[in-house]
Amino acid sequence: MAEEVKSTKKVTKKIPANKNVEYTATGRRKNSIARVRLTPNGKGNFVINKKNIEEYFNLGVYRLVANQPFEITGTMGKYDVVVNVNGGGLSGQAGAIRHGVARALVKADESLKSEIKKAGFLTRDARIKERKKYGLKKARKAPQFRKR
Repeated sequence: MAEEVKSTKKVTKKIPANKNVEYTATGRRKNSIARVRLTPNGKGNFVINKKNIEEYFNLGVYRLVANQPFEITGTMGKYDVVVNVNGGGLSGQAGAIRHGVARALVKADESLKSEIKKAGFLTRDARIKERKKYGLKKARKAPQFRKR
């Protein structure tokens, strides 16, 4: 009778070299939520809601805010960025994108965490609009007072 021989070889999965790795993160600010995808070894494309960053943010200030994590870490142009953002205004959306990009960069390279954290980009800005109180026109604005 033939004896059965069990093999003790470990089977390991090989990841193909051409497989694109994506780092995803979510950023939030005010009422805006940004879902960010970073792709390494890119050409530096920055797409927000299927538009180029220059088309989406007309003001340079918002583009500057969205790119701050790349400037601080010196990784400008090394990643392709695709962002889906909704809610709030342009200022809140730019802040949400910055938060999401910073979180995705930390996932991509853990050594960048100290620089990004020191700049304060990993902390979610918790300031939100104060609720309106009854008897007032807004949160704190009172109606005009008449003496006579």
